[in-house]
Amino acid sequence: MNTPFEDGFYFPAEWMRHEATWLTYPYNESSFPGKLPSVYPAYLRFIAEIAAAEKVRINVPAGFREQLEEQLREEGISDSRTELFDCENDDVWCRDHGPAFVIHPRTAQKAIVDWEFNAWGGKYPCKKDNRIAGAIARRLSLPAYRPNIVMEGGSVEFNGEGSLLTTRSCLLNPNRNPHLSQGKIEQYLHQYYGVSQVLWLEEGIAGDDTDGHVDNLTRFIAPDTVATVVEHNKKSPNYRQLQHNLQLLKKMRLLNGRQLNIIELPMPDPVIYQQQRLPASYANFYFTNDALIVPVFRRRQDEKALQILETCIPHRRVTGIDSTDLIWGGGSFHCLSQQEPFAVPDVPPHSVKQAPR
Repeated sequence: MNTPFEDGFYFPAEWMRHEATWLTYPYNESSFPGKLPSVYPAYLRFIAEIAAAEKVRINVPAGFREQLEEQLREEGISDSRTELFDCENDDVWCRDHGPAFVIHPRTAQKAIVDWEFNAWGGKYPCKKDNRIAGAIARRLSLPAYRPNIVMEGGSVEFNGEGSLLTTRSCLLNPNRNPHLSQGKIEQYLHQYYGVSQVLWLEEGIAGDDTDGHVDNLTRFIAPDTVATVVEHNKKSPNYRQLQHNLQLLKKMRLLNGRQLNIIELPMPDPVIYQQQRLPASYANFYFTNDALIVPVFRRRQDEKALQILETCIPHRRVTGIDSTDLIWGGGSFHCLSQQEPFAVPDVPPHSVKQAPR
C-alpha cells in the first residue's frame, strides 16, 4: 500500500478551515481521580465555543450517551451543532488516540492515518482508545493508512507548509518505537504526514507524563511564527529545558531559509494538586474556525498570556477557559481535540514537491 505522501496527501495546519472538531467524552473516573464532575463545566464550555463556528463530533460510550445529551441541552448547545458517535474508549485525550486527518489538495479527498497508540509508553489502559481512529475511518468511509508504529497527535506540530516540530524526549523515547532510529522516524513523518522538514526540540515541561509533547511547549500560529513558553524563574524545574528549547528555535531555519518569528509566552505559576505538579501550559491552545481557545489556570500570568495571543492573532477572538480542574487529568484543550479539515481542491499545501528520503 502506498503512503499518504505517495498518494498526494498532507496534514494541514490547524488554523486552516475545519469541517469539524473531534472530541472523546470524559466518563472514566480514573482519568480525573476525585475530580471528574468538576471537569464538565470546562469541557462543555469548550464544546460551546467550538460549536459557534463548526461541527463538534464526540466519541461517547453508548451507556453515557444520554448523560452527554442532557449536559448539552442544559448548556444550550444545539443538536444541529453536535454529532455523537457510539464509541468505547479508555480515556479522553482525542488528540493522541483520535484520527489524524490528511487531505489531498487537488481532489479535496480526505483520509485518516491510523497510528498505533500505546498510552504514552504503556502507562495506562488503551486497547479501546487504540481502535478509535480505525472505527472512525470505517464510519466515515475514508481510506485509512496504518503505519504500524506508535505516534501521538500531541507530539507533532505543523505549519502547513512542509515543516513539523517535535521533541526528542517523546519521539525518541524507547517506550514508543525502540526499534526505530531518528532517521527512520523522520521517514515515517515525511511519508505519513506529507512534510518535508522535521525540526527537533529537546525536553518537555515538568509534570507532563507524555514524556514531552510539543503541544505543551511550542506551537505554530502562522507558517513562519511560533508561540513558545519560556520560564524566567531560574529556580523552576522548567527553566533549563525551556531556555534550551528557546535557543534551538532561534537557530532553526524553515524550508525557505528564513528564521522563525518567535513569540514568547509566560509559564503559569505552578499548579499543584495532591502534592503533584501538573503540566499547566498556555501553549495547549486550540484553533477553531473563528477562535483561539486558551487554557487559563487562575494564575497571575493568565491575562498576560491572553494579551500576547490577542496581539499575535488579531483575526480570531481569543478566549480563555478555566482549565485548573481539567489539567489534573494531564492535559487541556489541545489534548482534548483533533480537527477534521475542510478539504478544498486546488490549494497547494506547500512549495516543496518532494519529501527527502
